[in-house]
Amino acid sequence: MILRTSLGERLVYRGDFALGTLMRFLPIITQIFLWYAVFDSIGAAEGNDATTIGGFRFRDMVAYYLLTMIARAFSSMPGLASGIAQQIRDGEIKRYLIQPIDFIAFLLLTRVAHKLAYYAIAVAPFALVFYLARDYFVDGFPGAQVFVAFCASLIMGFLIGFFLEAAIGMIGFWFLEVTSLLFVVMLFSFFLSGHMFPLTMLPDGIEAVVQFLPFKYLAYFPAAVFLGKIPEDQLWIEIGIEALWLVFFIVLCRVAYARGVRRYSGFGG
Repeated sequence: MILRTSLGERLVYRGDFALGTLMRFLPIITQIFLWYAVFDSIGAAEGNDATTIGGFRFRDMVAYYLLTMIARAFSSMPGLASGIAQQIRDGEIKRYLIQPIDFIAFLLLTRVAHKLAYYAIAVAPFALVFYLARDYFVDGFPGAQVFVAFCASLIMGFLIGFFLEAAIGMIGFWFLEVTSLLFVVMLFSFFLSGHMFPLTMLPDGIEAVVQFLPFKYLAYFPAAVFLGKIPEDQLWIEIGIEALWLVFFIVLCRVAYARGVRRYSGFGG
């Protein structure tokens, strides 16, 4: 019922929702021209002697960027942490405490509804863009095992993104304002998730640290899996590590909520 209601809310203003979804595809053109200029300036973007940066050629980079768009569409949770903090600050969270509804489960279902609505609109543009850019996927479509791992990484990336932001929002039980903290975390996430560029382009010492962090599972890892950049002998080990990070953030979010509710006081209607 919660899922169906949330889905209906997302589709009330269909035109505005569809236009906003389609506008997200415009930066693709800019990124293609930008990376072409980068590769062409230091060598060659096309041909047999195409330049390689961090194990990526120009065509790999375009394919990578398209795949990170899908990964970020799964893992991004705009307004979740700030919304939780505001509900705590304004006292709206009281209704979840007096009704037989689990607050975190309710938020999770509303986000699932948002993603379903988003992809219902975006599936056709995504299909068109990937069809037009099919030549950039030099190695073609991955095998069944890699594709299953790719799908698993997307789903777990969605859940990691949700519970990470939800845990940040729970800080609102202790502090009245979490905007600055959220800005810092999202800034690190934007750069360290691989959304802007593959993590293999970082210096070796920095890359080793970043590869240990959970942010890579929000964008870089799914794209690297699809493109075959993760060795097969390490693929399922990395999937297992991602699952462990997911469990960690689920526990962290639940513990923060349980402890926060104990110290929360709500008065009036």
